Amino acid sequence: MSPCIGICTLDRKSGFCLGCKRTVEEIGRWMMLEDPERQKIIDQLPMRKIA
Repeated sequence: MSPCIGICTLDRKSGFCLGCKRTVEEIGRWMMLEDPERQKIIDQLPMRKIA
C-alpha cells in the first residue's frame, strides 16, 4: 500500500513530496521495494511531516 494521497508536488527545500513526504527516489522505486523496505520508509514519514 502506498502512502500517496494524491498531492504530488515536491518541496524544493526539503526534497519531500508535500502530500506523502517521500523523496522522488522513494516514489520512483516504490513498486520494486519489498514490504520491509516500504515499512521502513512509512515509519519515517511522521517525523518528516514535523520537520
